[in-house]
Amino acid sequence: MVDYTTPVTTAFEMQRATIEQSQKALEQSVSFQKNVNSAVIDSLDTQESAQRRGVELSKTAFHSYLDAVETTVPGMAGPINEIRQAVDEQYDFLLENHAEVFDNLESEMTEGADAYDELTEDYLNAVEEQVDMLVEAHEELESQSVEVAQQYGDQLEEVQEQVEEIQEQVEEVQSQAADAVEA
Repeated sequence: MVDYTTPVTTAFEMQRATIEQSQKALEQSVSFQKNVNSAVIDSLDTQESAQRRGVELSKTAFHSYLDAVETTVPGMAGPINEIRQAVDEQYDFLLENHAEVFDNLESEMTEGADAYDELTEDYLNAVEEQVDMLVEAHEELESQSVEVAQQYGDQLEEVQEQVEEIQEQVEEVQSQAADAVEA
């Protein structure tokens, strides 16, 4: 007896494996994006610190320049102190705004990442539900296809048996006819 269902079940199993692998690939890509979002947010502190150090270095360089002017140009101590105070106020203002910008940026990015996480979680749940329904329908279709293939195989075997019986009858009739001609 020939098994007509094996190619059918193999094809269906391969299709389901492809569906499940596609779902896993989607989940991994979403997870990767979440990790990227988290890494970007985590790197903000480092970026802020590096930029802050750059600004502070610039302030120190400017103070060194003012110190050099003060020591080389007599009588400039008063105006240099006024300039130094103004420079300090501007740098303090800049650093305060810098910190505020990074706080706001981190807050907005965290909210965006949280919204993304929530949205993708809902999306993945919906995809999982749809894939479960698809796999269930696919298994039902496989069951029906296997049943049809089995019926086809049974009918084919019946037809083959009938053909063989007819062939035997034809051979018997031919033999009898040959015997009759010889007699």
